[in-house]
Amino acid sequence: MGTELEQFGACNNEEEETVTMPRLSAAFFAALILIMGVALPVKAAETTLRISLQLPLKSHLGQNLVLFKDEVEKASEGKIEVQIYDSAQLFKDKEVPQAVGSGQIEMGVASLTRFVGEIPAVDIFYQPFLLNTEELVRAATNKDSTIRGPIDEAILKTGSRVLWWQAYGGSIMLSKGAPFKTPADVEGKKVRVFSKTLGRWVEAVGGVPTLTAGSEQYLAYQRGTVDAGMTGISGVKARKLWDVMDHITVTNNADIEFIVLVNEAFWQSLPDAQKAIIQAAADKADVTVRDDIARIEKEAYEAAEQNGMTIYRPTAEEIELWKASAKPVIDAYLAESGDLGKQLYEAALALQK
Repeated sequence: MGTELEQFGACNNEEEETVTMPRLSAAFFAALILIMGVALPVKAAETTLRISLQLPLKSHLGQNLVLFKDEVEKASEGKIEVQIYDSAQLFKDKEVPQAVGSGQIEMGVASLTRFVGEIPAVDIFYQPFLLNTEELVRAATNKDSTIRGPIDEAILKTGSRVLWWQAYGGSIMLSKGAPFKTPADVEGKKVRVFSKTLGRWVEAVGGVPTLTAGSEQYLAYQRGTVDAGMTGISGVKARKLWDVMDHITVTNNADIEFIVLVNEAFWQSLPDAQKAIIQAAADKADVTVRDDIARIEKEAYEAAEQNGMTIYRPTAEEIELWKASAKPVIDAYLAESGDLGKQLYEAALALQK
């Protein structure tokens, strides 16, 4: 904007030999500005929220952030500006918890499992087949649930506040050449995983787990770094994974959740009025993405089929074979996640009654 005004001044100076400024009326000057398309100064935002996202902006998580941005900027009348840096421009998924917690950036989106190092209990959502229906997931992720509530409190101690959760859907398995119908099909295969717990499950069925960031999946499949992988169906669509893989097995063995974080020190520095605007937008984004996930997954499955992928849905007998591999994984979780892990596991069992 400053450059444009400087350019206008330079242009006017070139005309000074024939037309002097005093001869220009205020009305003529204003009209000239409009004709030339020179923008008038706009009041700068009082607060800027930068958000790091590993997925493309066109993904449903990206669009959920756009909804948040629109709500905040409209409600604040431009006093709060939201800047979204998608596709891991600033930080990879695994770097977001530290980046937000330390104040390197105001906000960021990270998969819940990225906190497993500090809070092992968060992997409750990745215990095989424990929360494997929409009803169970909704109950577990409700803002005041006996599962989400304690997790949010634990994350706050790391320097980050959870503003809202972003539903990503159930975990599926990707393969090339043939679907994974039973655990025997995984034996000896290198499998991309996104949590330690899922890695243990892959090991339990004879596979070789490889922890790979979501943004690195495409190249991992393309280069053969891994033979197969786990992700959410919406991620297949967002990253066009049908270019490098051709089969999907709908296991729903884990529920994938992302969380939107804000640095706690930054949050506490905000005026109460701005906090209220941001939280209201976050609450709307939370409900919207949760309500949309069924439609999003349906459209993603359709897109995968249209792009040549084969969708395989295991039989009830085959699912039982997959479930049978879960016990050692759950035993390890309970042994390592402390009192909070036991509390969350019992809460998850209670939801099934």
